Order: sequence, then structure tokens, then C-alpha cells
Amino acid sequence: MEKIWLQSYPPGMQTEVDTSQYRSLVQLLEESFHKYANRNAYVCMDKFLTYAEVDAYSKRLGAWLQSRGLKPGARVAIMMPNVLQYPIAIAAILRAGYTVVNVNPLYTPRELEHQLNDSGSEAIIILENFATTLEQVLGRTQVKHIVVASMGEMLGGLKGMLVNFVVRSVKKMVPAFSLPNAVRFKDALSQGGGMKLTPVERQYNDPAFLQYTGGTTGVSKGATLTHQNIVANLLQSEAWSQPALGGSDEQVTIVCALPLYHIFALTACAMWGTRVGALNILIPNPRDIGGFIKELAKYKFNMLPAVNTLYNALLNHPDFVHLDFSALKICNGGGMAVQQAVNDRWLKATGVSIIEGYGLSETSPVATCNRADSTAFTGTIGLPVPSTDIAILDDDGNEVALGTAGEIAIRGPQVMAGYWNRPDETAKVMTPDGFFKSGDVGVMDASGYVKIVDRKKDMILVSGFNVYPNELEGVIAAHPGVLECAAIGVPDDYSGEAVKVFVVRKDPNLTEAELMAYCKEQLTGYKKPKYIEFREELPKTNVGKILRRMLRDEAPGEKKKAA
Repeated sequence: MEKIWLQSYPPGMQTEVDTSQYRSLVQLLEESFHKYANRNAYVCMDKFLTYAEVDAYSKRLGAWLQSRGLKPGARVAIMMPNVLQYPIAIAAILRAGYTVVNVNPLYTPRELEHQLNDSGSEAIIILENFATTLEQVLGRTQVKHIVVASMGEMLGGLKGMLVNFVVRSVKKMVPAFSLPNAVRFKDALSQGGGMKLTPVERQYNDPAFLQYTGGTTGVSKGATLTHQNIVANLLQSEAWSQPALGGSDEQVTIVCALPLYHIFALTACAMWGTRVGALNILIPNPRDIGGFIKELAKYKFNMLPAVNTLYNALLNHPDFVHLDFSALKICNGGGMAVQQAVNDRWLKATGVSIIEGYGLSETSPVATCNRADSTAFTGTIGLPVPSTDIAILDDDGNEVALGTAGEIAIRGPQVMAGYWNRPDETAKVMTPDGFFKSGDVGVMDASGYVKIVDRKKDMILVSGFNVYPNELEGVIAAHPGVLECAAIGVPDDYSGEAVKVFVVRKDPNLTEAELMAYCKEQLTGYKKPKYIEFREELPKTNVGKILRRMLRDEAPGEKKKAA
């Protein structure tokens, strides 16, 4: 295919990346641990870890995991916010020859149980704040080994004790739990210090991460990201960033506010940061905008990857204008559309434009991005990154003419190996010639820039997180007072889209408050409906299929916000 986008690349930009220079992601990580040993790698709550310390701690934890008898390729889950234990755990799992399963720490017991069972996870590293969720489902999973971390344990001394006291006893953020066979994170490190990590030769096509994403069936699936997938995307991202960062050896400082369990932060912060020897500022709770800004005030930062809603929230806080933006060079926007109004305000406040990109869990994630040296808002998702092909396909899988809308399909070394143990689902999204069909509808112009114009799937995008109507409807329909329901996305000024659910009652006394309370128990916060509308019936096809599109296309009536 003709790669017309190459004409729009910055001068000197490489068009292909060579993934063969590394045998595995582990080799890349260990190279950085040694190359940047004396540099600070991570900081959280004023505690710094050097690359040498991440190297040493991950060896210890990896050796401890191997001592549990796990076989190469075993899945080990991580369920934590952005704390210092997270990058240590990632490196430990990979170096021990296992596969990382990233878990949203805010998952409900139902969601956690599914992910642990679907992945076949045999071990989990979890922050104690969320251990009660694990306790509720542990007996119905294959998990045999549990490592429990605490907020303060890596901070050391009196500070660590104080943080744990406040978190546990003052803020009451650690519900009581009982996991009798669990080992404390620091104890696992201590025990692992007396063991030897046995190197495990992992192949390029071996799984490195299982990144869970929803689907048309309503069941979350694991995108199998291999060592090659991640290495490729790191090299692609490194090449793409050079026009903004230049060839300086000066250490890059990255603000890691997006959660590391999300593919955007995992690659853009933790993995890419390690590749280039960056300092990552870990933000455990970016929803606390005031506290977030206080952390930013301590550093001269160069990169701030975020979603549109986070950029907007920062701009709307009165203390934001007092920050020092003199070192800021790159602001990547992903996960959801960047609004021009937000970009224009951001550019005016910081002097740096938001560079919008596009990708999915299935593409590790970066597939396209606007030029890193761009200062103009394009309203597009940019150009395919090096070694990446983008095709715009019709419903029969044929390429359409330039300027014509079709499904965005992606081919490149960053495209997943498939869905974990789901060959049927994999076959639905992969073409015979290796393109991944994204489910998003876009157009490509004569310069190779791609613009998203619609979504082929019924997926709802809330603040950069995918919400799948089938999952919501399956949960809500299980309520004894519900006869049937339909979930759609509606425009929302803050989150881009919000969830609205139309419900036909089985129990005429069912209230909105009762249904919302049920949803809160069953669904992670971003999946929870913002609006609930009760109806006598829902629009359907002749064969009884609910017409979500008809509900979306209806003239907006009164929207009643759920409690």
C-alpha cells in the first residue's frame, strides 16, 4: 500500500523501527537499569527510587515469585494505584518469566473475579486498600499466592509509618480484610534477597501483558501484548518524540498521573520512561486536583500525558497558573478526543500544544499521533507512527478512496497477538493480511492525517475509559425489578460522554435511587450510569433486538440525573 503519510513526517524522521535489536522486553529494561543506574527512576510522595534500586528490588521480588513454583508464562496480577511498588512489580514479573495482568484497583468483586479467572492468574500483588475486594472472590479463583502492599512501606522510617497510620486509622481507607496466607510486600522483598533470580529466556512472541478491554459480548477480554508488541511501541514512541525532545542526554521528567493499569500510562510513562532513563513522578490520586498541583509545583517537568478531562480540570483550578512550565516540552492527549477549546486554553497557559494521538489496548497502544513539533490544533488523531500502516475499510473489508469514511484498520508490530484464549473474538477483528479492525470510523486526507468521525461499535467513552453497553445491560438486567434495559452514551461537557440507561420496570415500585445503589455495587465508578430514564417500552427491530441507535438519535428530552 502507498504510505502517503510519510510525506508529512518531520524531516529526518525514521519511517521504520528495528525491533530485532532486543530479544525481549526484559533485555530492554535491564539495559536501562544498568545504563541509568545512578539516575532517579521514580518518585512518589517525595520518596525517590533510582534505577539501580528498581533493578535490585525487582530481582528480589522476581526471585520470591519463582520460589513459589510458578511455571514460565504464569499470569501474575497487579492491583494498585500509582505507587512505588507498581513499577517494581512489573519488572519483577517480567524478569521472572511471567505475564503481567493489570487490574483496575477500583474494580468491584464481580469484575475482579472475572478478570482473575479469565486470565488464569495464580498470584496477585495488591495494595491493602483493595484487599477486601479480593477476599470476597478469592475462593472462586485460581490465585494461590498473594502479596499485600501498603501506601507507606516504601517511604521508609517515620514517614512511612505516619502515612500508613493516616491511611488506615485517620482516613479509614483500608477496610478490614482477612487473607491468612498473604505475604507483605516488604517481607517478600526481604525473603527474595536471600534467593537468586533465575534468568528465563522469553521469546519475542511470548505474552508480556494481558490488557483487559470490553467487547461486543459484554465480557471483558484480555488483549495479549507480546514482548515484541511493547518493544515496538516504545521504539516508535521514542522516534516520534525526538523532534520535541531533541538529541539531548538530559534526563526527561514525566508526570505519571494516568493510572499505570491503563495501557496509555503503562507504555507512555513506565515502559517508555525506563527506555529513555526518565524520572517518573507517580501521582496516586489525580482526582485530587489541588494535591496533584502541589506535587507538580515541586518539579520542572518535561512531559505530561493526560486525557482531555484531566487537562481541563487542571486548567480550571486556581493554583494551576502558578506552576512553572518553562521545561514543559510534550503534552500527549489520548484516550478520548482533545477538545479545541481545552487545547487553546492549555497552549495559552503553558506555551505547549496538546499533541493528540490514537490507539487501543490492542495496539500497545500508539497507532497514530500528531507531530510532536506541532503547535497547531489539527482536530485529527495525526499520522501513522513508524512501521505502522493505516487502512480505511468499507464493510466488505476493501480500502475506500481518500476522504471517504470507513473503519480504521491498523497493521504494525505493536498490534496484539490476539485475545487471550478467544480465537473466535480474535477472528472478528483481524483481517487475513494482518490488519486490526478498530471499530472506529475515520477518514484519511491526502496528507495522511486521520480524523475520527464516528464509532462503529456501541462503545461509550467516559474520560478515556471504554464502557461497553452489553456489560452494563447484563448487570442491570439481573436486577429483579428490571424487565429490560438499554445503555447508550450521551454528550457530557466534563467526561466527553456519560452513560445513560433506559429501563423498563418489572417491578413498578423500582426507584432510580434503588437501581443506582445496585449499579454502584456491581460496576466501577466510570461505568455507572449518570442518567436513568424509565420507559414503558424500548424501540426494537422486527426480531426483537433493541435499537440503541434509535435511542441515541432521539431528540434530546429532559435528562434526569441519577442520584
